[in-house]
Amino acid sequence: MPIKIPNELPAVRTLTEENVFVMTENRAVTQDIRPLRILLLNLMPTKIATETQFSRLLGNSPLQVELTLLQTQTHTARHTDPEHLLAFYKTFDEICNEKFDGMIITGAPVEKMAFEEVEYWDELCKILDWSKHNVHSTLHICWGAQAALYHHYGINKVPLEKKLFGVFAHRVEEKKNTLMRGFDDTFYAPHSRHTTVLREDIEKRPELTILTASEKAGVYAVESKKHRQIFVMGHSEYDPDTLEREYLRDKNAGLPIEVPENYYPDDDDTQPPKVTWRAHANLLFANWLNYYVYQTTPYKVTEIKDDGTM
Repeated sequence: MPIKIPNELPAVRTLTEENVFVMTENRAVTQDIRPLRILLLNLMPTKIATETQFSRLLGNSPLQVELTLLQTQTHTARHTDPEHLLAFYKTFDEICNEKFDGMIITGAPVEKMAFEEVEYWDELCKILDWSKHNVHSTLHICWGAQAALYHHYGINKVPLEKKLFGVFAHRVEEKKNTLMRGFDDTFYAPHSRHTTVLREDIEKRPELTILTASEKAGVYAVESKKHRQIFVMGHSEYDPDTLEREYLRDKNAGLPIEVPENYYPDDDDTQPPKVTWRAHANLLFANWLNYYVYQTTPYKVTEIKDDGTM
């Protein structure tokens, strides 16, 4: 089954060219099937690139997905055409009375700031609390994961000595966990961040389970005991050239930036980067959609109840 997205969303053309099965609104209304309702809270400044990345992963599934895009009301994106936001994005007030089978909260380039200093922090806290009652399963990514762990469980992020930047090997610690079904013992994922969450702080909370970790990048995937909250510290959704564009942007601007680790062959930035993470990225999202959303969400989305974690 395809991902259902608005007819004119830029992702439609990109995904169609990649042979990802996309169903526009016009065709979807002719099918008698309830798609999974997925809400994407896009906190990234490059919104079109980010919405396309997640649409690609959600579309690589036999399940039909209806994607709703959400932006913050208390912060206006400066790097995305306002007409694009007006046409395709909703605000919390517009969806706060609705229920969703799943939700994704992206990362954001604000990790060096204290959470409370982020312009939209109060709004995000409201959305995080709302998700516990109105979303069956929420997948938090990078800073979004750090923010949710802080808000829900009081686990604060800590600064790294230098930016964690590159593609790193991870080991599966909970091999029988359904989110990890089909994963190799070792898999790769990109990271680009200045902060982390410590294993010992997570282990103090019995409501949480560490699923995967990396010797270099630290804890990668965590879930709540009731499987309703997932926290992923890296960026498995990244395109092949996302790290390169970030690297060249800073390098060309004269900013201090190191070559992303394990990304270019022999760390030689004159060669094309190696893509080593996309198979497991697709598996991660397929498992989440199948086992954490589709298999357990109520048939009627209106019957979604409190996740009972707090």
